[in-house]
Amino acid sequence: MNAAKLPPDELWVCHVGLVPYSDGLAVQETLRTRRQAGEIPDTLLLLEHPPVYTRGRRSAPEELPFGEDFYRRKGIEVIDTKRGGRITYHGPGQLVGYPIMAVTDVVAFVRTMESAIVAALAEIGVEARGRPEDGPDYTGVWVEDRKIASIGVHVARGVSAHGFAVNVDNDLEPFSWVVACGLPDVQMTSLAEELGQADAPTLDRFSALMAGSFSAVHGRTPVEVPPSQLGIEAPLRGRIAA
Repeated sequence: MNAAKLPPDELWVCHVGLVPYSDGLAVQETLRTRRQAGEIPDTLLLLEHPPVYTRGRRSAPEELPFGEDFYRRKGIEVIDTKRGGRITYHGPGQLVGYPIMAVTDVVAFVRTMESAIVAALAEIGVEARGRPEDGPDYTGVWVEDRKIASIGVHVARGVSAHGFAVNVDNDLEPFSWVVACGLPDVQMTSLAEELGQADAPTLDRFSALMAGSFSAVHGRTPVEVPPSQLGIEAPLRGRIAA
């Protein structure tokens, strides 16, 4: 697509499925390069990862108190990343969003991302908020004093990668094995915990809500595109419908 013909009011949304974290990194870098070159418009990837801890640029060794071998025996990878923030956990049942977007103000971009998550949660009756006044370790979205969504981004040559993770119906126990988000006393929650398993939305349903709210806060029209249109191979497991 020619840069001059990129639709300025569109946000491409791609539901990818369950993707190994390292593959997700590679896809983001490829798409970021294409976005920097003006070959694709702003794009939001929505997906899941197999169990993995990711360490951000501000992570410290003590955030993995049991040592990496312990976590790997649990079947959880440990990967260093370029994103901001500290250590967090990704696993099946958690919705991960990677916006590959042109960004001029990183702080405003993060605040807008928080607003999109808060709006999506409100649509299913969960009242949540951001906590920018409490400092960078509290970036993300909270239900009272319980954290339901984490955010960490990386911007290079004006285009973002990494993004957000919202706990829908994932296992929360792995968060307790690390100093999640650099907060020793943080209590993580999920939609299943807040609403009850029977009333919580499916990951597919919440993914659709996030696509709508994320597009709305950016003043964009969401346009769903299949993974193949972005050169992404078929997902490992199609938990989220394309």
